Amino acid sequence: MAAERGGRAGRESLKAAARARLRAHDVAGRFSALPLPRAAVLLPLLERGGRLCLLLTVRSLQLRRFPGEVCFPGGKSEAADKDEIETALREAKEEIGLPPEEVEVVCRLVPGIDKMNNLVTPVVGFIEDTFQATPNPDEVSDVFVVPLEYFIEPLNYTSLPYKMSSGHQGRMHCFTYDDNEHKAPFKIWGLTAHFAVFLALVIFGRRPTFEVDYDLDNLLPSAVQNFMNLYASVQEAKKSHL
Repeated sequence: MAAERGGRAGRESLKAAARARLRAHDVAGRFSALPLPRAAVLLPLLERGGRLCLLLTVRSLQLRRFPGEVCFPGGKSEAADKDEIETALREAKEEIGLPPEEVEVVCRLVPGIDKMNNLVTPVVGFIEDTFQATPNPDEVSDVFVVPLEYFIEPLNYTSLPYKMSSGHQGRMHCFTYDDNEHKAPFKIWGLTAHFAVFLALVIFGRRPTFEVDYDLDNLLPSAVQNFMNLYASVQEAKKSHL
């Protein structure tokens, strides 16, 4: 009984420390009014074996856009959605059967802009390790879990320069994670990897084993500046096409 209580206390202290760091990086609705189509993803955190982990999904091969790619549960905002949090929770329920009431939403992090020029907001929330996903086969072919530390200390990583259609240039993180449970490797890259890396930097507060495009001593201001540079390049590209 004492060991069980100690384990529970350890889990709670792990989550409490993560909560505090996440809330210090919460941007709330700061970017919600930007004139771009909106989307949101849920970054589901859970505690497993004394470590924080991230739940990810694999897009169904039946999908027209990006079939088979690893991503977070999420999608485009609908008119009835109150905000990005509601979008992320609704999509997570539709895709993997995660009840919204079983998610402890902690914060919204600095958004990104995807290939379709959607403004994508990452919503971070804790879920229980006991959650059993029921993937919607029309949208999701698989669900797996990765220790969050993998996104600052990976075993298999590469970095690729990329250039968006707007002309904005940056660094694309590409991780390969060998999952013991599935006995298969998963490639995590693009905006999904971008959000996972930033989440790990926020929570752990230490330097990764690879280069990142942030001032790690001023993580939030530099992330906001990077995003605003990206947004400005997208807006400038739109003007040039008018």
